[in-house]
Amino acid sequence: MRKRSGLNKNLKLKINEALSSVLPITAIVLVLSVTLAPVPVGIMSLFVVGAMMLILGMGLFSLGVDVALTPMGEALGVTMTKSRRIYLLLFVSLVVGILITAAEPDLAVLASQLSAVPGNILIATISVGVGIFLVISMLRILLKVPLRLMLMGLYIIVFGLAAISPDNFIPVAFDSGGVTTGPITVPFILALGVGVASVRSDKDSHDDSFGLVALCSVGPVLSVMILGMLYKPESAAASTVTFVTVEDTIEVSQRFLDQIPHYFSEVLVTILPIAAVFLIYNLFTRRFRGKQLKRIIVGFIYTYTGLGLFLTGVNVGFLPAGNYLGTLLASSEFKWLLIPLGMLIGYFIVIAEPSVHVLNHQVETITNGAVTHKAMNLSLSVGVAASAGLAMTRVLTGIDIFWFLIPGYAIAIILSFFVPRIFTGIAFDSGGVASGPMTATFLLPFAMGACKALGGNILTDAFGVVAMVAMTPLITIQALGMIYKRRVKALIAVRRIADSLPDVIIDYEDDEVA
Repeated sequence: MRKRSGLNKNLKLKINEALSSVLPITAIVLVLSVTLAPVPVGIMSLFVVGAMMLILGMGLFSLGVDVALTPMGEALGVTMTKSRRIYLLLFVSLVVGILITAAEPDLAVLASQLSAVPGNILIATISVGVGIFLVISMLRILLKVPLRLMLMGLYIIVFGLAAISPDNFIPVAFDSGGVTTGPITVPFILALGVGVASVRSDKDSHDDSFGLVALCSVGPVLSVMILGMLYKPESAAASTVTFVTVEDTIEVSQRFLDQIPHYFSEVLVTILPIAAVFLIYNLFTRRFRGKQLKRIIVGFIYTYTGLGLFLTGVNVGFLPAGNYLGTLLASSEFKWLLIPLGMLIGYFIVIAEPSVHVLNHQVETITNGAVTHKAMNLSLSVGVAASAGLAMTRVLTGIDIFWFLIPGYAIAIILSFFVPRIFTGIAFDSGGVASGPMTATFLLPFAMGACKALGGNILTDAFGVVAMVAMTPLITIQALGMIYKRRVKALIAVRRIADSLPDVIIDYEDDEVA
């Protein structure tokens, strides 16, 4: 009874967190709809209902991750590493990486917006890329290879390959690296990394527990570029958003009721591979029994229900609203407002990403509260605001994405040599985490609508938003690391002074008495 009341209390806390995360972006859209960009009542009704589903879904999902996915991933990583059957760890990592990525809802959203390549081919290519790089990530932890050196080498390869890849595929390739690290993939991969790193029990194990998401984001970029060179479609094009017209509340509710089975079935396909891995694992190890097992099952139900509601809300409610707002603003005389409005939306939209809450919780736990979720949220919001502003600048001007990505990643790599190692892993992980379903279903359609209205090339000018969102947190989180490093040095200096102070006071008092 106490555990059930504890879960209910935690659920209330999670829903309150979700409310504070979703409310700002909802308020921005509502204000825009009654000022600069009048939105049809039907689209606005879908958006409001979608926002309510987001709040409830995010709360359930966050609780489910805490109760089920995190302990399961950590236990799996610890057990496989302790067994010393490295080939088993690598094989499971490959299979799990491919399966959960193939079923990742964010990836389906990206594939549906690109008609250049059949969706199943694009999804399969990206999934294999993630699977291979999850294996590489495990080897990095076990062999203690510095993350910064791997990232530097990999991004040299990425930009070298980009120089000979088809131009139309480059923004899509970088976007694919962001969307693959979605709400299901991230919690499991993060927990798996913590479990594997904890077995090492050396001074750097905590630092190396981060970085898996970062490396798994590189795999899809490389694989999609290779696909572009091999597939060579005659023409590349992006799919457009079809606006739905709803006239009353009955049609609004019917629209959601029609789509709920679709998105819940998508989530079921996403959850099943992880559930199957857990059942096989628990069958052989008996790690979770009795009440623990029931708690894990309840956590899976929370995760499934929450993610289903969340995805229905963002796809049915947020996607058309984002596209319509972008189209309307770009068609008006205030098109220059796309940049500041994009920055404002970016600042608040990132804290509505479900995976961000998962990462922040893990960072706060592993650093024993030294890096708070408030500091993480502020750093992420500033980073995504900057990236959204740069993305809107690209939409308005058509500037090549390389002018932003190459300097951005160069700065991030250079910073990695001046900050504590753990911040490099957190920063590069946060890039993948920040570019989740909210970015794919609101910010990207917003950019696509604006680009279409301006007569630009959607593939080269609008696609790349997710890539930009994934890049800027690498800089802002490492900047947080530099501030943290300075504060630690200052604290050490103060403690040294404090340690010597009593002796000084005693000597002074003795002199006075004499």
